[in-house]
Amino acid sequence: MSPAALDCVLRKLPKQSDPNVIVGFETSDDAGVYRITPDLALVQTIDFFTPIVDDPFSFGQIAAVNALSDVYAMGGQPLTALAMVCFPDREDLRVLGEIMAGGLSKMMEAGCTVLGGHSVRDTEIKFGYAVTGCVHPLRVFANAGAKPGDRLILTKALGTGTISTALKKQEIPDDWIQGALRSMTTLNKVPIEVIQAGHFSVHAITDITGFGLLGHARELAAASKVQLRLYLPDIPVLDGALECIERGCVPGGTRNNRDFAEKDTEYVSDVPENFKSLLFDPQTAGGLLISVADEDGKRLLQQLREHGIDASEIGDVVAQDQDVTARILII
Repeated sequence: MSPAALDCVLRKLPKQSDPNVIVGFETSDDAGVYRITPDLALVQTIDFFTPIVDDPFSFGQIAAVNALSDVYAMGGQPLTALAMVCFPDREDLRVLGEIMAGGLSKMMEAGCTVLGGHSVRDTEIKFGYAVTGCVHPLRVFANAGAKPGDRLILTKALGTGTISTALKKQEIPDDWIQGALRSMTTLNKVPIEVIQAGHFSVHAITDITGFGLLGHARELAAASKVQLRLYLPDIPVLDGALECIERGCVPGGTRNNRDFAEKDTEYVSDVPENFKSLLFDPQTAGGLLISVADEDGKRLLQQLREHGIDASEIGDVVAQDQDVTARILII
């Protein structure tokens, strides 16, 4: 669903008053966090979608990585998962077996145990997981908490949405496809392990998924009551992504994201139209956007790269300017 439609519904719901809710849906965060004891909280999330690639094993892997990402974005360790399956009566069951095997391979890589799940008949294949993880209540990485002066680090390049759309519509070079697949099947586990092991002053994290870079950056800025400056030349792009947009392969989600979030965006510099679309491109199993203290930014970036993460510093956080209505400044 479009972010505008969800926002319209969610902001009309009554407020809940459970003191153990550390993170609910009010700040549009990546997952919910519920305190169990003073030293333990549950992280819960759910995600499923239709196939975005032809290979069923790869689709299962991508669905698992995407669902697990929300737990990692909160600083959590995934523990258990429940699979959700929608499958047509007349479809070959070997396809379902490959999808579930692909998903299980990534769950095992994450150390997350699949306990079971639920299946229904449907005219269209859909697959995903509800994931439960754990985190210390005082070590949650919410999207609220970014501070002026922080540096912004992105751990994956943009473009999976438009490349996946192009794959359905036309032939594209295999290296474009493989680059997107590598990105979508890479867990966000290592960046969180690096952050936790290095004791960095990380103030906020969100993962970049269906609402695109600017949609999720807007949520982080709104929850933190700050503005973000993103530097266009520093934003990483998957090979072929801009070319796919120029060919007209723009996901419907891009338009929804742009309609919702562009009103809070100011283009300070001249931004090509295809790059504007890319900034709102709905990512599947995208990277983490990390808001880290200025004094830790370079060290974190270096350690992420040393651990094989092709991370980039893409901007910084500034205090909210009352004279500027935009939450995101593109420079």
